[in-house]
Amino acid sequence: MSDLDDVRRLAQALIDEHLPTGWVFAYDHARRRAGATHFTHRRITLSRHLTARYDDATNHQTLLHEIAHALVGPEVGHGRAWLAAARRLGYTGGVRHSGEAAVELARWVGTCPAGHVLHRFRRPTRELSCGRCSRRFDRAHLVVWSERPPA
Repeated sequence: MSDLDDVRRLAQALIDEHLPTGWVFAYDHARRRAGATHFTHRRITLSRHLTARYDDATNHQTLLHEIAHALVGPEVGHGRAWLAAARRLGYTGGVRHSGEAAVELARWVGTCPAGHVLHRFRRPTRELSCGRCSRRFDRAHLVVWSERPPA
């Protein structure tokens, strides 16, 4: 729903306003997480796939979330100092985004006997039982995986 060029311009404007010189913005190919802060390279990234499907307000909040990380440093995580910095910037969200993942890009699709569907972006390496059907591993709820052809 958002235009990637518009979000890129907003991101760079927010970075220029709130962060020291040297921080840049880029898109990445994440399919589950909305954004990331890369301290070593002084770069904030947003998922190209998720940014395009989220609205402008959601993307703005994700940018504020990541800028708060850049302000407080890598050791802080989602602690009190991060939350205080995020709130000062105008961030109103939680620790993690609750939006959807780009499941249509998932190469592996699993189904349990009850019909619950799971998505994985990497090949499953061990047996898994459905967490919605049983809290513990149970062969009666074993997930059967199938591979989608590459897009």
